[in-house]
Amino acid sequence: MCGIAGVFNSPYASEYVFFMIYSLQHRGQESVGISSSDGGDIYTIKKSGRVLEAIKQEDLEKLKGNIAIAHVRYSTAGNAGGANAQPIVKETPLGKVAVVHNGNLVNFLTLRKELENKGINFEYNSDTELFLALLEEGKTFIPENLEIHPRDKEVLPYILYVLSRVKGAYSLLFLFKDRLIAVRDPYGFRPLVIGRKDKAILFASESCAFDILEADFWREVAPGEILILDEKGIRSYRILNSERRAKCIFEFVYFARPDSYIFEEWVYNVRKEMGKQLAKEDDVEADVVIPVPDSGIVPALGYAEEKNIPFEYGLIRNHYVGRSFIEPTPELRNLRVLMKLSPNRAVLKGKRIVVIDDSLVRGTTSKRIVSMLRRAGAKEIHMRIASPPVVGPCYYGIDTPTKEELIANRMPIEDIAKFIGVDSLKYLSLEGLRQCVKNVNEFCDACFSLNYPVEIVDLKPSKI
Repeated sequence: MCGIAGVFNSPYASEYVFFMIYSLQHRGQESVGISSSDGGDIYTIKKSGRVLEAIKQEDLEKLKGNIAIAHVRYSTAGNAGGANAQPIVKETPLGKVAVVHNGNLVNFLTLRKELENKGINFEYNSDTELFLALLEEGKTFIPENLEIHPRDKEVLPYILYVLSRVKGAYSLLFLFKDRLIAVRDPYGFRPLVIGRKDKAILFASESCAFDILEADFWREVAPGEILILDEKGIRSYRILNSERRAKCIFEFVYFARPDSYIFEEWVYNVRKEMGKQLAKEDDVEADVVIPVPDSGIVPALGYAEEKNIPFEYGLIRNHYVGRSFIEPTPELRNLRVLMKLSPNRAVLKGKRIVVIDDSLVRGTTSKRIVSMLRRAGAKEIHMRIASPPVVGPCYYGIDTPTKEELIANRMPIEDIAKFIGVDSLKYLSLEGLRQCVKNVNEFCDACFSLNYPVEIVDLKPSKI
């Protein structure tokens, strides 16, 4: 997952996106970048690392103008680190353009090879560059009966051609010298919301990015919507169509912050309901319920409330360490677990405990946590997962590229329980998860159900 942010029409555009992308740090920790425009040129700063450590005051002073976009990266397509940091900037037939992208394209390799055969060069190995490479191709597309505003006739047909060629998940912000364009794919895989502060229009992956600025939430960018903002206003085109919606249900399970509003629901409410539903499906007897922080906290509250079992903090998190799931190598993931969690023996010793976690993907993190709890004196350990078993890779923006990495695909539940060392293991059922969201048919749950809404064109779409 990645986090994107954009600001249009503010003298503090670069400062605003800096704070917004800081609020979205949980969506990516490998690199951070900001591009801005003053109407004459596009200025860009990209660095490895996290927002506060990477971007300095002198960097922000170089980012002139009243339009800006920003990005925090977690790699799914392209190598990790700063080499593929966004925004990506290129000269195109429309002039210099910068783009930030949250999602993953499933026909990236096929299209890249086609464009390379046409003589178009790629500087990076991230699928995001494909959007600008297609712009560089210089082709246009106009659907029948489409009325285009006079101010958009120069730009929109090029954007429509690009979007007609790509397949997969994309929430996008394009920065031109004099305008900002926001796009969400017709399936609506990844969230993209709109806010307002004074005369400025804001875009972000989650609504929590608006709160830090004391800005107002306006609405979500609709699936398939293209928004064009310039000095004359904001114009909406809803011309990208799909047979269904496919909002990522894993956003509610893990990625989004609990205080965010996405997909027309509060993440906190959905996550708590997941815990309650899990409790309804469970008959274990225990003394305390403890969460694996942070994303296990809210479902643990729901579980404890439903079962009337005390909720306690049996694991204390060091908040100066990042999220273990999104580290790009197993070695770093394992090290992060030991660095970020400590057992609270005052709660654990001699107790039968229910441990609530949001998901169990590879199993290595859970195994280390259980070992830690055993050493702290827990009498019984019952692991409860507030989502179904992850049995399929995600091709739309989550780092689970192969079935071999997924422990639920390799082992039955009883063997997983033995592997991680618990007395019992239970997952929320898929039907139970589906009951926790409104309009369930509008969600993608392919990682749990293997029901992929968009055909996977490339055999290895996530890494090159």
